[in-house]
Amino acid sequence: MADLDFLRKQASKIRYRIIQNSAKTGTPHLGSCLSCTDILTALYFTEVLNLDLESINNPNRNRFILSKGHAAPALFCTLAEKGIISEDLMDTYGENGGYLGEHPPSPGHLPGIEAATGSLGHGLPMGLGMALASRIQKKNFNVFVLLGDGECNEGSVWEAAMLASAQRVNNLCAIVDYNKWQATDRSNEVMSLSPLDKKWEAFGWETISIDGHDLPSILLAFQQIRKSDKPLAIIANTVKGKGVSFMEDDNNWHYRIPKEEEVAAAKIELGIN
Repeated sequence: MADLDFLRKQASKIRYRIIQNSAKTGTPHLGSCLSCTDILTALYFTEVLNLDLESINNPNRNRFILSKGHAAPALFCTLAEKGIISEDLMDTYGENGGYLGEHPPSPGHLPGIEAATGSLGHGLPMGLGMALASRIQKKNFNVFVLLGDGECNEGSVWEAAMLASAQRVNNLCAIVDYNKWQATDRSNEVMSLSPLDKKWEAFGWETISIDGHDLPSILLAFQQIRKSDKPLAIIANTVKGKGVSFMEDDNNWHYRIPKEEEVAAAKIELGIN
């Protein structure tokens, strides 16, 4: 059984680190990072991924790809809390010539990074390739890919979705961080995404729609991988900027950098001592 109190506290710590990092380095995408923090916490601090610094290069490890690469600070802070990225390395975030930037770098530069992402629509095709490789090589790992809802505008997402369904790649899980926003407008105003769960179902995926901030629901959804012969799509209904009231559902925080007093206010709301 997962320790839900521990997971909630861990998510709050990661959220505060993300906000501190943004203020310190002047880097954006806070809202997009905060909406997926509970999902990352459930992946990395339970048996879902079952990864640590010792197993991070094991060929049989489970894989995670952050396809919405602009949320890289959330992934980096999660890996730091897990002890996979060192604190000394975290201190180099945003430095010229470094590997900790606004998007994940190529594999091999940082522990725990499976794919360079940021050009949206690439993560799911790469994850599908890895999941197929597991079958071909007779390995037994799972692949989890986190996408943004705006990213689902990309045709490459649906090409991968069709192939995964045709090949019955049931060790592949796509998680859509459905926070209802993209860079410039509401996701459903830019493109007709809704009903998103029905679209994934129509493409032949086992599909679950959940509250993307309710940890028991997230963990239960992850348990459904391989329960059928279909790939698994989790539509995680989230709130952009989740956890800090003055950031929630405010798309200005796609690019805004917090001021010192806003960092202090966020610290109080998140219950950080």
